[in-house]
Amino acid sequence: MGNALSPASQLTELSDAEKAAIEQQSHANAALIHETIRAEGETELNRTASALSLSGLAAGLSMGFSLVTQGLLEARLPDAQWRPLLSSLGYTVGFLIVILGRQQLFTENTLTPILPLLHNRDRKTLNKVGRLWSIVLLANLAATWVIAFVLARAPIFNPIESHAFAELSLHALSGSFGATVLRAIFAGWLIALMVWILPAVGSARPFIIIIITYVVGIGHFSHLIAGSVDAFYAVETGRASFGDYATRFFLPTFIGNVIGGVALVAGLNYGQAAPQLDSTNEKKMPIDGP
Repeated sequence: MGNALSPASQLTELSDAEKAAIEQQSHANAALIHETIRAEGETELNRTASALSLSGLAAGLSMGFSLVTQGLLEARLPDAQWRPLLSSLGYTVGFLIVILGRQQLFTENTLTPILPLLHNRDRKTLNKVGRLWSIVLLANLAATWVIAFVLARAPIFNPIESHAFAELSLHALSGSFGATVLRAIFAGWLIALMVWILPAVGSARPFIIIIITYVVGIGHFSHLIAGSVDAFYAVETGRASFGDYATRFFLPTFIGNVIGGVALVAGLNYGQAAPQLDSTNEKKMPIDGP
C-alpha cells in the first residue's frame, strides 16, 4: 500500500532509484496522509477502556495549562490593545502538552477514528467510535472540572492573576447559542485540520500546533475541552452556574466541534483521498481465472 500511495508510483517508466529520488523531494499526498491517520485511528479504537480513560484524564488536566499560561501573561502585560496578541500564545501550551504527549483529546477524535469508520462503514466500527468518544469525552470533562476546581480554590496565585483567570473564563460563556455553535465549528475545523497536517510536517510539529491553536485562541473560537476549563472556573468562582455551562457552552460547543471536525475535515478529506484509495484497492484485487 505504501508504494502504491506514493507520488512516484504512477510513473511506471522510472527505475526504483529514480522513484526513490522523487519521493525524497515530494510532499505526502492526500491518500498517504489518510492512510497514516486511519492506521492511528484503528489503533486508538482498539485501546482498552482503562488506557483511554487515563489518557483522557491526563489530557483534561494538561489543558488547564492553557488557562494558567494565558492568565499569567494577561496579569503581567500592560493593559494595551496588543496584549491579547501576546497572551493568546499561552493558550497554545495545553495543546502542545497534550498532542506531543500523545494524550487523548476529544476534538482530535472527531477525525482520527472517523477515517476508519468511513473506510469500513460497518456497525462494529461505529460502536467502537461511540465507545471511544464516550470514554474520552467523559474523562476530559472530569479532568477539566478537577483542574478548574484546584485553580479556583487553592491559594496558588495572587489576586491579580486570579482576576485574569476569571476574566478569561467568562469568554467561554459570552456568546449566544448560535454564535457559540459557529465559533465551535471553526475550532473543530482548525483542530481537525491540524491533526490532518501533522503526519506530513515531521520536526515542524510544534510550530504547526502553536500556529493553529494560536488562531483558535486569538479568534475566541470555542473548543470543548480548553473552554471547559474556563467555563468550570467561572462556575467554581460563582460567576456562572452548571446550567450556564451545559446550555450556554457545552451543548453548542459540542455540536459545533463535531460538525467542524467530522463534516468539514474528515468527510471532505476522505472524499479527496477515496478515489485514489479505491483505485489502489482495485489494482490489488486478485483476478479470477476462467
